Amino acid sequence: MITECCRSADAGKLLLRLTVGGLMLFHGADKLHHGAGGIEGLLASQGLPAAMAYGVYVGEVIAPALLVVGFLTRSAGAIMAFNMLVAVLLAHRGDLLSVTEHGGWALELQALYLFGAAAIALLGPGRWSIDAVLAKPRDSVASEG
Repeated sequence: MITECCRSADAGKLLLRLTVGGLMLFHGADKLHHGAGGIEGLLASQGLPAAMAYGVYVGEVIAPALLVVGFLTRSAGAIMAFNMLVAVLLAHRGDLLSVTEHGGWALELQALYLFGAAAIALLGPGRWSIDAVLAKPRDSVASEG
C-alpha cells in the first residue's frame, strides 16, 4: 500500500528534481572531463563569443546539482531550461522537425530536459529540499530540534 507521503506532490517534485538534475549531471561530468571546446566552436560559427561556452558548466553542473539538493530550485530550473534552449538552437536547430528511424522525435531528450527543468522552475522545490528548510520560521526549526 502506498503511504500518504509517497502520494504527495512533494514526492513528485523530489522525483522530478532528482531525475532531471541527476541525469543532467552526467552531461556536466562529461563537459568537466572533456572540456567545452565543441561548444566554443558552435558559438564562434554563429558569431558569438567563444567564452560563452563556459556557461555550459553553470547549466550542466551547478544548476543540476542545485536541483538535486533543492537549493535555489526555481532559479536553477530556469537556468537549466535556458541552457537547453541554447543547446537546441545552437546544435540541434536542423532536427526540430525530424524524427528518428524508430519514429520518435529527434529532440526527445533535449525536450525532456528543457521542459522538465521549466516545470521545476514553475512548481518549486517541494518540502524535501534545502529551500523548504530555509523557508521555515526559525522558531519552528528550533522546536523540532
